[in-house]
Amino acid sequence: MTKEANEKSDILTKQDVEELSETIRNLYLADDIPWVIGYSGGKDSTATLQLIWLALRGMDRKNLKKTVHVIHTDTMLESPIVEQWARGSLQRMKDSAKDQELPFEIHRLTPDADQTFWVNLLGRGYPFPRKQFRWCTDRLKIKPVNNFVQDRISQYGEIIMVLGTRKAESATRARRMAYYEKQRVRELLSPNPTLMNELVFSPLENWTNDDVWLFLMQYPNPWGLSNNELLTLYKGATADNECPMMVSKDLPSCGNSRFGCWMCTMVTEDKSMSAMIANDQEKRWLTPLLKFRNEIGNESKDFSRRSFRKMNGSLQGDDNRLYHGPYKKEVREKWLHDLLVLQGEIQKTAPAEFSDIELITMPELRAIRRIWVKDKHEFEDSLPRIFEEVTGRVFEDPSWINPTGLGQEEWELLKEACEKTEPEEELILELVSSLLSIEAVSNSLNSRGQIYSQLEKEIQKHSFKNEEDATDVYLAKRKRNKGLESLSEPEKDEYEDDSDMGGTN
Repeated sequence: MTKEANEKSDILTKQDVEELSETIRNLYLADDIPWVIGYSGGKDSTATLQLIWLALRGMDRKNLKKTVHVIHTDTMLESPIVEQWARGSLQRMKDSAKDQELPFEIHRLTPDADQTFWVNLLGRGYPFPRKQFRWCTDRLKIKPVNNFVQDRISQYGEIIMVLGTRKAESATRARRMAYYEKQRVRELLSPNPTLMNELVFSPLENWTNDDVWLFLMQYPNPWGLSNNELLTLYKGATADNECPMMVSKDLPSCGNSRFGCWMCTMVTEDKSMSAMIANDQEKRWLTPLLKFRNEIGNESKDFSRRSFRKMNGSLQGDDNRLYHGPYKKEVREKWLHDLLVLQGEIQKTAPAEFSDIELITMPELRAIRRIWVKDKHEFEDSLPRIFEEVTGRVFEDPSWINPTGLGQEEWELLKEACEKTEPEEELILELVSSLLSIEAVSNSLNSRGQIYSQLEKEIQKHSFKNEEDATDVYLAKRKRNKGLESLSEPEKDEYEDDSDMGGTN
């Protein structure tokens, strides 16, 4: 619908839809560039896909020569309710596209197995996502889509991405869309700021939230789902459980909830899931998910749960303290234990259709195991033990080969020996286990070319008694370096010749 039409009526009309449908058909026929439609299962992406579907369904089948790819990105952390809805939709789309002889191909995309949320949080120990370190969006959402798009671009030369973005979503979104409108090289097609040879078509760009719902209520879903059920889903995720149908501008907004990852820590509170639980007794089984998310995302506790060194072992901080890095071994192990307990609890208490729900998958668990043993040198290999303690099942990992030849028995013996050292030597177990692991792997691979540099790096990484010792060393060096910055070059050279600029870091 055009902006002018919107200004005239304030309410979406069938004429608006017909005009936009004709625009879609003309754009589809204008070239041989394949389309890719992003589908999340929410109202905007549903309306976008439904609009395209209805427009193409009205065409002569002999003119439907180019493929329209429908992609759904499953972050593997979606709200179980919403993800079940989306997966059911994808299957209906496949069947209906075949029956209706339409050129839609359906794709479910997921993050790479070693880049999922749990592999990064529990495996590598990444701090939970915050505005200063928002590592999740790129790995879970952007990369799977970009990989798919780049593959299609390599086949066809370019693609047209169809998105359900709307200017009315936010002032920031409106400014961004307006900016790229000015750079259009073709009518209705904006450039993608991150990918070359990709043009973006946003058919709902001038629609309001109310227009979306009016369209979904007036036009039956063409792949056989009920848009009324989608409205009910949004209604249940609204705090007051109200969702009035819009007939004028002064009514409260209908179904303006946002669904996201159930483990999202980018927001203070998961309002949509909280509302679902409050509004529907049958969804109370989601409560443990909410509690687990709130515990992990408790920022007040986070400082003490993390190592005082960064991922590469370096020290970083300001004039007062060190900035903490990845989560400690005991924290990661506890969270994995609690997550597996939660998964078992959900499988028992959820409705039958969710009884096989997986909060964390076996490929993810295997990836975490490899990171703990190979990268972090935790040769105790605790993950199978944790899994078996919680589930009562043997942990299956057919391709696993222990790179060190060491295991829990050796770890316990080493731990006992290290506990007899001075209490202040907190890092001694971590240091010795790392050295033993590097030595064992080097022997098993019959490759010792880099062993001395690796051993030296580990010794430097663990060359502090504890966090207090590391902080003193770091702050002293920081103060010394600031003093050097104020010296002239001759004075700096003389100072460096006569001063001990070494230290344990």
